[in-house]
Amino acid sequence: MLNKMAGRDRYPEEGELVLCTVKTVKNFGAFVTLDEYGDKEGFIHIREISSGWVKNIRDHAREGQKKVCKVLKVAPERGHIDLSLKQVNEHQRREKIQRWRNANKGVKLFEIVAQRLGIETEAAYESFGYDLMDVFGDLYQAFEEVAMDETILEEEGFKGDWSQTFVDIARENIEVPYVKIEGFVEIKSYAPDGVERVKEALLSAEKEDEEAEVSITAHYLGAPKYRLVCRAPDYKVAEEELRAAGERAVEKIIAAEGEGRFWRKD
Repeated sequence: MLNKMAGRDRYPEEGELVLCTVKTVKNFGAFVTLDEYGDKEGFIHIREISSGWVKNIRDHAREGQKKVCKVLKVAPERGHIDLSLKQVNEHQRREKIQRWRNANKGVKLFEIVAQRLGIETEAAYESFGYDLMDVFGDLYQAFEEVAMDETILEEEGFKGDWSQTFVDIARENIEVPYVKIEGFVEIKSYAPDGVERVKEALLSAEKEDEEAEVSITAHYLGAPKYRLVCRAPDYKVAEEELRAAGERAVEKIIAAEGEGRFWRKD
């Protein structure tokens, strides 16, 4: 319900993928409501139903069906939203539906948080829910990030009696798709171009491997101390990758006539 209310005064952007419910099917096209935008009405012309010849439009769209469409044109002054069904591939469709399911799950979990705190859901949104959405994008993403790293709330500046309850709900309900751990490096260089050498050492530690689902990023804490954050599918891989990253940074700075060390816990 909140998602629909939040989208009541907004319109989607051209090129955006939206989840729709088919409302009425005609020979010339289908009228749908946009689930994420307060049930605003959109229209799919028959030429945007399928890339092939459409003998019977009802073979592609029937009343009550959920469809993922691409926004072609938006005219807020007239309340018109033109959509395309044929310009959405299977991968995009599945990804969009999963995000929608996650968003709904996030809303339900947030309602549980409010219940445990003994406050009205809308009061919880006003107190910290909307701020969480601003920082994390949506509530499910907030729950997922917290399930992976419960310190993320404090790191993002969130404080309050509600935070532990939020962490508890995240742990109980979110299956973590990956883990996040951190380590530290202390690297120094006394060379004239020492700053550049330190940067190169940190860059050597960073990594982005989409196939292995591993990423490592370096964060400044206060020279000469830096934090390395590793995201990986499981703890074993994360530990191995993090240590290797720290060793790369240390080896790089030593080779550049500097000094350094890596450690796991601060």
